[in-house]
Amino acid sequence: MPLFSQTLAAHDPSAIAIRDPLRAYTWAEVDEVLNRVANRLLATDLGRHGRVAVFAENANETALAHLGGLIGGASTVPVNFHLTANEAAYILKDAEARVLFTGPACVARAIEAATQVGIGEVVVWGDNAVPEGAPDGVVAWSDWLQGGANSNPPETTVPRPNLLYTSGTTGFPKGTELPPTMFAGGDTIAEHLENLRITNRFANFGTHLIVGPMYHTGPLGGMRLLVAGIPSVVLTKFDAETTLRAIEEHQTESAVMVPTHFARLLALPEDVRSRYDVSSMKLVAHTGAKCPVDVKQQMIDWWGPVFVDAYGASEVGTTCSITSEEWLANPGSVGRAVGNFTALVLDDEGNEVGPNVEGRLYFHDSTGRGVVYPNDPEKSAAAHIAPGTFTLGEIGYMNEGGYVFITDRFSDMIVSGGVNIYPAEAEHVIQSHPGVADVACIGIPHREMGEELKGLVVAGDPTDPPDPAELIAWCRERLSTYKCPRSIDLVETVGRNTMGKVNKSKLRAPWWNPEDANS
Repeated sequence: MPLFSQTLAAHDPSAIAIRDPLRAYTWAEVDEVLNRVANRLLATDLGRHGRVAVFAENANETALAHLGGLIGGASTVPVNFHLTANEAAYILKDAEARVLFTGPACVARAIEAATQVGIGEVVVWGDNAVPEGAPDGVVAWSDWLQGGANSNPPETTVPRPNLLYTSGTTGFPKGTELPPTMFAGGDTIAEHLENLRITNRFANFGTHLIVGPMYHTGPLGGMRLLVAGIPSVVLTKFDAETTLRAIEEHQTESAVMVPTHFARLLALPEDVRSRYDVSSMKLVAHTGAKCPVDVKQQMIDWWGPVFVDAYGASEVGTTCSITSEEWLANPGSVGRAVGNFTALVLDDEGNEVGPNVEGRLYFHDSTGRGVVYPNDPEKSAAAHIAPGTFTLGEIGYMNEGGYVFITDRFSDMIVSGGVNIYPAEAEHVIQSHPGVADVACIGIPHREMGEELKGLVVAGDPTDPPDPAELIAWCRERLSTYKCPRSIDLVETVGRNTMGKVNKSKLRAPWWNPEDANS
């Protein structure tokens, strides 16, 4: 029996299972592709961790590579498709990936990265996507698939969680396995697929719309619904009107979105917004960052109370959740602690504070796991104040009902458009410019993106300071664009103390809390 024996595939194999702007796959075609991917990987030496990487923009094949890897017992590593070849190479090496899947938009960078770290198998989809003169081992997706048997892979294969990468304050990405709260588990792939059908909140709804990049945990989780029998519509990239058109055309019922998506949808002219019927939507998981109150209110007014906020991080999964109805009673909250987690608000001495008192936000994981970076025990330890009690680096308070409100961040990381950005990466690059004596990068408010990165630069020669536009270009030549400041101000000092530390809360104050700027 096929792996989809309990799903729509068995009932209507000719129905569309997944589609992107270029083509659609039926359930029967998906079943064959997954069989071939899984069997090909099962026959490949994937090393001690069994890892393969996917470095590609959103596409049907991006989903099928991840899901075929899952069924074939591989731990798939999503690589941000904005990364440079050098940035991707660091991740590939750290993950010990043995096979790299890529698409036409990333193929040149993928080949360069694979060559740097010695990956001998690069699989490329897209018509004529393998460049002329490509090294041995670079093969077209369609040809690679033929090396895997179209027979049902063993259902006793042990499933492995994804390895996700989040940048660290040192500027080097840190790998963290998809936590148990976000991975369906099971001793075998058969148990895993059954768990997906039972435990995934989206599995109770119809067609799922993927609007965010698949290297994020939200879209990655939504993509896994396909092997639970839920059809998917994949958008290559987010466009507000295209999203509304897809909802109406395909009668999608669920999606994962971030506040930036909401802001761009609301920015559409009223006549465009009213042109499309979005009444099919039953559940939208909002994640990535705290949503401005007015934006969330407008989305509920427009789409109805279909939103469920999931606050947390890739390292631990969802720590707090709130429904639309709860949010309307507690506007601005990210929800109450869920599952194994208990929320704690502590003062600077580590003492728990009472309701409505601001402090550092921690979570206690009753399983004792907390935050785990497999290749970085020091960073794992740094996230904890006690075994199993960790912080995501934010400041907030809880009201009498236990609802959590985020007010600030005491870690350097910023969240822009749902993407984590660590200023240390940009600081390191800007500091290397010959005209820069010192630099600090901070997050400042941005209406649509939530936050944006700003650079504060001290000139090496105050009489001949570098041009801010030149510094931004310098940064973009060496880092992915999204990691670079959108603006740079020249300043006399970034305020380092005698220990060389920078008080970034004070640097941020003029933009976030102008009344505190001189405190």
